[in-house]
Amino acid sequence: MIELPVIQKKKREPKPPWLKVKLPVGETYRNVRKIVAEHKLHTICESGNCPNMGECWGAGTATFMILGNVCTRSCSFCAVATGRPTELDWDEPRRVAEAVQLMGVKHCVLTSVNRDELKDGGATIWAETVRQVRLYSPDTTMETLIPDFKAKWEALELILEEAPEVVSHNMETVKRLYRLVRPQAKYLRSLEQIKRTKDAGLRTKSGIMVGLGESEEEVMEIMKHLVEHGCDILTIGQYLQPTKHHLAVHEYVHPDVFARYEQKGLEMGFKYVESGPLVRSSYHAERHLI
Repeated sequence: MIELPVIQKKKREPKPPWLKVKLPVGETYRNVRKIVAEHKLHTICESGNCPNMGECWGAGTATFMILGNVCTRSCSFCAVATGRPTELDWDEPRRVAEAVQLMGVKHCVLTSVNRDELKDGGATIWAETVRQVRLYSPDTTMETLIPDFKAKWEALELILEEAPEVVSHNMETVKRLYRLVRPQAKYLRSLEQIKRTKDAGLRTKSGIMVGLGESEEEVMEIMKHLVEHGCDILTIGQYLQPTKHHLAVHEYVHPDVFARYEQKGLEMGFKYVESGPLVRSSYHAERHLI
């Protein structure tokens, strides 16, 4: 009898202590959850399994995810459901604005799934959401974390015309890993979108993850490219595997490395760099208005 070799499964490395977070608690947290549920809204905090949900919701802030919670893309890092969306909710902008008003949000962050099946990628609803938030909460500032709209620049213009205080588009990873991490996105397309946003006179922002197998030299390269294309604000955070079906963590990057990236980014010319293991693109977003 021939014995087959035994393949040992690699055990997941335990998370280092700097990635430990407290469980969500408190009255403010419960109130935010109640408002989101009552208005039938989605947040990237929940859909993306964000480790900072307890902190942010406990402070009364949340990042609203519009255009539903089913994405037409299948990025290998993201916990948001992938598929073909079945509906378009034209009342969603009003409900988002009402929730922002009820929560007393001073700085509102909006993001969305990709809706590649729509002619405008959902840009019309994006623009209406910005208008509705301003109507309900005139003093609230906004950050819009938008998709690439598959280079349909007329769709991008619909949002830029509303002039949100910050327009963000995440690069997510270094150039070499793009096809693995973001198979339906294009590195140069995302850079061009940031440049077009900057050329329109708006404050620009992007975010990347580390721990996917990139080198420090590659991180420096993408930072250089972002500065060259007019990016004002950069966030850098640790990639965390949402499920066993997603990309595995290659390494847990030490906080000292994040501190080094922050310093280098400021030296390169970014106006603000938020860099740390638990940083996500909307983490401390209100600070990015300074």
